[in-house]
Amino acid sequence: MASGTLLYAQSGGVTAVINATASAVIQTARARKVKVLAARNGILGALREELIDTSRESAAAIAALAHTPGGAFGSCRVKLKSLDADRPRYERLLDVLRAHDVRWFLYNGGNDSADTALKVSQLADEYGYPLTCVGVPKTVDNDLAVTDCCPGFGSAAKYTAVSVRECALDVAAMADTSTKVFVYEAMGRHAGWLAAAGGLAGNGPDAAPHLILFPERPYVEADFLRRVQAVVDRVGYCVVVASEGIQTADGRFVADAGGGKDSFGHTQLGGVASFLAGRVKDELKLKVHWTLPDYLQRSARHLASKTDLAQALAVGKAAVDYALKGMNAVMPVITRTSDAPYRWKVEAAPLDRIANHEKKMPKAFIRKDGYGITDAARQYLEPLIRGEAPPPYGRDGLPRYVTLKNILVPARLPAFEG
Repeated sequence: MASGTLLYAQSGGVTAVINATASAVIQTARARKVKVLAARNGILGALREELIDTSRESAAAIAALAHTPGGAFGSCRVKLKSLDADRPRYERLLDVLRAHDVRWFLYNGGNDSADTALKVSQLADEYGYPLTCVGVPKTVDNDLAVTDCCPGFGSAAKYTAVSVRECALDVAAMADTSTKVFVYEAMGRHAGWLAAAGGLAGNGPDAAPHLILFPERPYVEADFLRRVQAVVDRVGYCVVVASEGIQTADGRFVADAGGGKDSFGHTQLGGVASFLAGRVKDELKLKVHWTLPDYLQRSARHLASKTDLAQALAVGKAAVDYALKGMNAVMPVITRTSDAPYRWKVEAAPLDRIANHEKKMPKAFIRKDGYGITDAARQYLEPLIRGEAPPPYGRDGLPRYVTLKNILVPARLPAFEG
């Protein structure tokens, strides 16, 4: 039995498969006789010494995490600043780790979480505390650097593609006497990966979605409206997929919700679909419907991609393996080894190549006119949404998801102030 405790925490927006990664982490550690604590509500739980004893959960409950969406232990949007600027909180974190003999820290999140895991590893080294830190990839935005794709994205992409195709069939049926334009808003602050996934719903100039708006391309209203009208004149209706993060040429978010910035420094977005719908209605005098799937995109475990689930499980297992081998400040990333047939493997990448970097859509993935995806994008995206991995269903017709006990271990330190 390895000496010490493993601490696992979830960070940022959750996904349909982040609990699958948690399941793999706990099951792999249990097989190695390593005790696993989970921080309640991410890094906040670690700072507050609110640590969940996962050994109090049954094997069946931990296994059921693999088909349960959300974040089983809670997550948070809190980013620690630099080691110097946030020294008291980092020292508090180190005190908590010492108090519970934590020798391995696994932080499951995106770019900012990779940065936090890297800084904690640097702090431990500075103080001579034997700690191995491993970042674990997760994000529906698919914007993590180095990794070919990110667990969580494939399922959100599948939900997006299926939803756009189904909505398009509805619009087509009603277009003669009703809705002419339908706008679907996809998540994506700076990178248009989910908007691009909507492009998988159809193929060809007359197939929906007819127009995709990417954050990687400036939004030019006059050109957009002209193209909407042209599609309606040619096809009879127009389906638009718009990323929430589209910006004007001067860098202003079209959908700035006016809610300020979160602790990550991100502008609160929301409402690009309603804005675009309003502009189409006012300028083109066409009947418009719009939708904001929002959390539905990332929580739809009932429509998860089998590929995505397999990758979420694989990075969880690899993270524990790397940690117990003493591979510090790394992240298990997905490497694509073949497109046809699709093949992939998990490899270790240093956190300093991932932290605070952002992977946007390659130029070659966006059609020359800026309003659609290319064949290269399809070749990349299609394997990520393949396969079905439905949860078990009960007699009531609803998925049988699990809720953990989440029993805290006794605190050993004074209450956290700060």
